[in-house]
Amino acid sequence: MKVGFVSLGCSKNLIDTEIAIGHFKENKFEIVNNKEEAEIIVINTCGFIDEAKEEAINTILEMAQYKMQKCKYLIVMGCLVQRYKEELEKLLPEVDLFIKLEDYDKFWEIIEDLLKRNIVVKTKRKLSSKISEMEPLPLPSYEEFMQRVITTGKNYAYLKIGEGCSNRCTYCAIPYIRGPFVSRKMEEIIKEAEMLAEKGIKELIIVAQDTTKYGLDIYGKPKLAELLERLSKIEKIEWIRFLYTYPEGIEDELIETVAKSKKIAKYFDIPIQHIQNDILKRMNRKTSKEQIINLIQKIRTKIPEVTLRTSLIVGFPGETKENFEELQEFVKTVKFDKLGVFKYSKEEKTPAAKLPNQIHGNTKKARFNKIMQIQKEISKQKQEEKKGKIFKVLVEEKTFDNRYLIGRTMQDVPEIDGVVYIKNNQNLKNEKYLNTFVNCKITEVTEYDLIGEICKE
Repeated sequence: MKVGFVSLGCSKNLIDTEIAIGHFKENKFEIVNNKEEAEIIVINTCGFIDEAKEEAINTILEMAQYKMQKCKYLIVMGCLVQRYKEELEKLLPEVDLFIKLEDYDKFWEIIEDLLKRNIVVKTKRKLSSKISEMEPLPLPSYEEFMQRVITTGKNYAYLKIGEGCSNRCTYCAIPYIRGPFVSRKMEEIIKEAEMLAEKGIKELIIVAQDTTKYGLDIYGKPKLAELLERLSKIEKIEWIRFLYTYPEGIEDELIETVAKSKKIAKYFDIPIQHIQNDILKRMNRKTSKEQIINLIQKIRTKIPEVTLRTSLIVGFPGETKENFEELQEFVKTVKFDKLGVFKYSKEEKTPAAKLPNQIHGNTKKARFNKIMQIQKEISKQKQEEKKGKIFKVLVEEKTFDNRYLIGRTMQDVPEIDGVVYIKNNQNLKNEKYLNTFVNCKITEVTEYDLIGEICKE
């Protein structure tokens, strides 16, 4: 049978999708990209915030239309199912099977039962609504990671080093969905990275909900710096980056490791969420304004060329006009290289959902727009500073008219940050530069992207 996949949400979710594809491929199913050809459609959902939930429901309804054509089975998995399985079963009878995260350890058994039209395997696991009592979710086995099908192209792949989160921020539903943080064994991660390198992958993107917590649960202390150093020794891997480092976990050893390495991107993605101390406390964040500012100064001192990215939440319950003005001033002063903003989403069962002084939607939207406008001006300034400079660029595709090659610098995360458009002055119609590294001189800039030319050899 032919199977098609739709993966929504974050890169960690994408890895789960790749493992699911690996299961079907291992069992001799044909994987197709065209949903009209698929006899089975699998949707991996996100359920993090309201916008993600809405996108997931709309996608399920869209894919359900194919059941009037060739599709025989519609399967839905992922975070949305973990949170709302019973409600979804009533709401979406078009779906033949819902698979919760806690049942991923018997994924193929459940699929086989569906195809044999037997009763779906019932979960034996019981999750409490209290975060502290939740059991860790089962990590995919070493074999599952090794047989996953990479869907991100020839150049980069995500490398999941842990599952779940133990930070318990009051606004976040992740601990309810994916349980407490659980690390993978370092040796298995290294072997998976070596396998990816043998497949031609040039860049590893290390992900977990909070990568700084890696190793704490199984080794007794954080091991991200050691893991990065060991991954750097894999000869065929040329770039390594890690995402989602909570500020309290960024130790001097990690900064030093990044500073001295030629392979590790000088890039820190630090989700600080806010800067006003009272709000940080209500969010149950582990750092203060003063600690965050000191950390940023330390990183920029030790790694002058560093790229700093952060994410913020506006409209958190009780955020006053003065609180928001303090946040605006901070953004203007610190000048992050990259910055994303979320409007606070009131999530069921989270402590923040019960807080008084919930902010009106229009106020959230206005504050979102103000921060984004400030960052837009900062981005313009930082882009202008790149004119005339030479960057090493990984070329990944070209425009349909063949006028430009498209690539990324080491400081750009795929699908999140900007790209480099390289003028194809020689109008090359061959694949000479695709999937290779080139030195590119920047000649023009836009708000988020760069335009340049290949330096003469």
